[in-house]
Amino acid sequence: MPSTAAVKLNKQDNSLKSSWLDTPLGLMIAIADKQALYFLEFVERQRLEEKVEKFSIKANTTITQGNTTIIELVESELKAYFSGTLKNFQTPLHLTGSSFQKSVWNELLRTPYGETRSYSNQAIALEKPLAYRAVANANGANNIAIIIPCHRIIANNGGLGGYGGGTTRKQWLLDLEKRTL
Repeated sequence: MPSTAAVKLNKQDNSLKSSWLDTPLGLMIAIADKQALYFLEFVERQRLEEKVEKFSIKANTTITQGNTTIIELVESELKAYFSGTLKNFQTPLHLTGSSFQKSVWNELLRTPYGETRSYSNQAIALEKPLAYRAVANANGANNIAIIIPCHRIIANNGGLGGYGGGTTRKQWLLDLEKRTL
């Protein structure tokens, strides 16, 4: 499970770096500083530009193109994940969201590789059994695709449910994990 240590930006340099990462499922954008990953999304995600802008405002920082050791780490870990040799990411994460969203994302991090849970299961695990819709919304607000594995959460009826990266990618990720258990 990745580290979710709270990271404060250096006041002298409150900018984050962004880089494009090539994956078997298409380009992704990674945003990080020297200490943690803040954002990882598929470039083709609907309204990505708006999502990055909202994130930048919430994080109260500027984002410039560049690289960090954290971006290099996540790139290396993604390659290993996609090759089927990595099941647990070690990239340190910085979560930007409400306390409820963070609790949902931390619960996602407890969903084992190769397994799925329903939105209801996730709500029950959070001791909020009636909050499955709020859980689904928080999953949709996840800014760190794959590493925070919202792709492992499916509908109660066993259907895929939604996924910001698209259901084709979601199915591909689930199939990868089942093949490489």
